Formats: sequence, C-alpha cells, structure tokens
Amino acid sequence: MVASLRSALLICAAMSASSVAPAQVGPSAQTVLPAATAVSPSAIARELLRDSQNLAVPPEENTKSDEASESARVDPNADLPTMVAELRSADPGSRQLECLAAGIYFESKGEPLAGQLAVGDVIANRVDSGRFAGTYCGVIMQPGQFSFVRHGSWPKIRRDSRAWQTAVAIAKIVDQDLKDSAAENALYFHARRVSPGWHRTRVASIGNHIFFR
Repeated sequence: MVASLRSALLICAAMSASSVAPAQVGPSAQTVLPAATAVSPSAIARELLRDSQNLAVPPEENTKSDEASESARVDPNADLPTMVAELRSADPGSRQLECLAAGIYFESKGEPLAGQLAVGDVIANRVDSGRFAGTYCGVIMQPGQFSFVRHGSWPKIRRDSRAWQTAVAIAKIVDQDLKDSAAENALYFHARRVSPGWHRTRVASIGNHIFFR
C-alpha cells in the first residue's frame, strides 16, 4: 500500500512540475516569484512523500491460528469441565487436530473428562517422544497401535454429537497444553478388562483405563 501511495504522489508531483511555465526569454506579463520564495517540484515531491509515510498503515503482524486464538480466550485457571464447555465445536480446525480428536473420541468417548484428557496426552506424548511418528495423524495411523483404524481410515463420526464436540475440545486443550493430566508422561494405556502383561511403569488409573510409560 505504501509503494502504491508513493507512486501516486510522485505522479502528482510530476504533473505539478509539468504545469510550470518554461523560463521566458525576454519580457513577460506574468509576475515571477523571487528565487528565495519559489518552491521546486522536487521539494513538493519530498513533502508529499514525507506526509505519505505518516499516513501509511503499518504491516500487519503475524497472527496465531484460529485454534490458538480461541484457546487463548480460555481462563488457564478454569477447571477442565469449564474449559471443555468453552471449546466444544464440531470443527477441529485442522487435519492434525481432527486426528487427535478422533483418537480421543474412539478410545475414550465414554470415559470421564480426565480420562479423555489422559488419552489425548498419550497421543501428544508419543509425538514428542521421538519413538513414534512426529504428528498426531502419524501416531494415530501407525500400524498396530489403535484398533479403530482399519486400512488407514476410521469409522464415520457423528460430528453433531456431543461426544465428538467434547473430543474436539479435549484435543484443543491437549494441543495447547492448557491442562495437565493425571497420566503425565504416559505413552501407553489399556482397558481394565484386559491384562496384556506389560513390563512397563504404571502411571495412573483413570476411569476404565490404566496408563503406563
């Protein structure tokens, strides 16, 4: 915008310069201003450019993503149910958040909010661990890890359901690290009804899941 404004002002200055009568040889009926009071076209152009800089709109700063901006409006001291109520949405906002929300939804939609948060943290912890894929979608799609994934896809989700919208809210909380879970640093979990015999450190037991690292 600044460049186009300067160009327009330069054109105006040039037009002003072209409208000044050429020097007269011999007597003239027009009154000629003394050199001390005359204003040259170049001086006019400099003045106009200086004014344009004062009027120029500064460039816009980089803004955060919609998800981050939305989460920034949430009180960090609020309890988990309040945060979830603030962030419920049918649209996760990105493919990666959709994958994270899908993991939370299919693995823990019947669990208490603390249990859903812990499942989401397991997925995020795997991304950060360097031992699994480096994205939420990569972790979810990794073969043999999540039983709801079949041939690189998952079952249809009722996006107008409260369970899905809650999973989306939990995914945003996990992604923005707005609330710590009781299963901090966990990388694995299983249902209480099974006993896989893992030789891993038990971290927490929440709802129907037991978490390990």
